[in-house]
Amino acid sequence: MSNEAIYKLVAVSKQFEGPTEPVQVLRRVDLEIARGEALAILGASGSGKTTLLHMLGTLDRATEGKMFLNGVELGTLGDRQRALIRNRDIGFVFQFHHLLPEFSTLENVAMPAFIAGMGRAKGMQLAQEALDVVGLSHRRDHKVTTLSGGERQRAAIARAVLLKPKVLLADEPTGNLDEENGTRIGELLMTLNEELGMTFVVVTHNPELAGMTHRRVELRSGELYAQ
Repeated sequence: MSNEAIYKLVAVSKQFEGPTEPVQVLRRVDLEIARGEALAILGASGSGKTTLLHMLGTLDRATEGKMFLNGVELGTLGDRQRALIRNRDIGFVFQFHHLLPEFSTLENVAMPAFIAGMGRAKGMQLAQEALDVVGLSHRRDHKVTTLSGGERQRAAIARAVLLKPKVLLADEPTGNLDEENGTRIGELLMTLNEELGMTFVVVTHNPELAGMTHRRVELRSGELYAQ
């Protein structure tokens, strides 16, 4: 892990329009995340965890404050530039895997390459390599509807790391898994963090998964506290 910050958030706030008045979700959050760090974001439901993760992933914008990724202020970028960053630099793993049922495991994993404009042969080659990394090569030609819950989440992780992003963001990645599979997925995510050097940020209620990371922070009513 490097001491250099890949993310820097300065007094970041976020509010949404409510039925009668704005709803304040994040309140002047200051946060630095080191390159290669594994960070867990904890907090009760409604504390702003997923909103913060979406903002780190350029899926949402700050209402106030500044956010930097690799020294670039995200608030200055247009939608197209932010989309390019998401495709090139950020991998996402969600509680629900969002795999496409009509395609094979290999084709699902290759999707980010196709979106990036890569040729089919190269995309499929990268997908095979990613499946090797997560130990799912033996299921490459199976429809994803035939995979177990743990296998589907491993396929989703393979898809997320296909283009070797700088950052891997995960939102409750073990939330739909039993304890045994949850532990395996947590161990896999930490292995990817350590061996590939990806910065890993996870939102979780799972204390075992949070305990695997280098550092933990907690959101309470939109305010950030070190654990």
